Amino acid sequence: MSELNLLALSAVLLAALLLISLLGLAWYSGLLCEVTVRSGPPPIRAFTLAYKYKQGPYREAGRLFTEITSIAPKLSSVGIYYDHPKQESEDKLRYIAGSILSEGDEKPSEELVKLFEKFGFKIISFPEVTHVVMTSFPFTTFLSLFIAMYRVYPVLNNYIKERKLCAHPCLEIYRGDLIYFMCPLARQGDFYVPELKEADKKQKEEEGDDALTDTGGDSFSDNSSVTYEAYTESRETSLAKSVTPDLTNKELEDSDKNDKSESVASGSSFEDLDLEANSNGEQPGLTQLASEAKAELDQLTEAKKSLDIRRMEEE
Repeated sequence: MSELNLLALSAVLLAALLLISLLGLAWYSGLLCEVTVRSGPPPIRAFTLAYKYKQGPYREAGRLFTEITSIAPKLSSVGIYYDHPKQESEDKLRYIAGSILSEGDEKPSEELVKLFEKFGFKIISFPEVTHVVMTSFPFTTFLSLFIAMYRVYPVLNNYIKERKLCAHPCLEIYRGDLIYFMCPLARQGDFYVPELKEADKKQKEEEGDDALTDTGGDSFSDNSSVTYEAYTESRETSLAKSVTPDLTNKELEDSDKNDKSESVASGSSFEDLDLEANSNGEQPGLTQLASEAKAELDQLTEAKKSLDIRRMEEE
């Protein structure tokens, strides 16, 4: 076998080995992992976070996560994404990233607090919520993050859309070998940091929008009628807006029942209304008008007959 053939065979074998290695890495990173979304209790209790607020492309969030892990590599990390990249320009996208200092009733270490504050981080506490939309995905390699962005969010979006849920903002919790994707179904306003609320208020004032002053409302309150969905970008997480009420699963079921009953009522005919009127001993407005019109028509008919008789007598 000539040297040229040996080189060609070696190249083919090397390419095959490389392809197999990449496929193995993708499989290990969760490429074929099933994505199951559910509603229910969150994967985390109330927690205190050391965070930084940023505005700009989500793909730049990686730098912030690198800074976080360099300060405290053993702590779990959290990213919260507030805007939909398809509805806002890249320079207006807002997010935070930080490290979890404590959970539940546990108080954060003063040393950790001072350490993060030294590097310009702020401290905030988020409440525990009873219901969230959530799923998880393996976090075994650097490739897991990119695969998760394209595998998780379409499923998460569909789940929220189909059930018309008010779920926002979108949290990514990096803990051990798992990434938890979570969208609160209640107390959403408590997950919006002061910097973001202030920026939103300032923007509204610049645009001449007096809605906040007139109504005294908070654009991020959990009573808001704006629905946020999970979204995707190169970092990808959520907030496509659609006007739907903030509902829990039970309230959604009740709403569906009400919708069905309203649909049946709207399909009632005038004859049905007449029957209901007769059974109740009352006459609805439409039937009463019809009766009065019929009485007037009878009077006109009688008057016409009398006029015809007079004309015949005159002839």
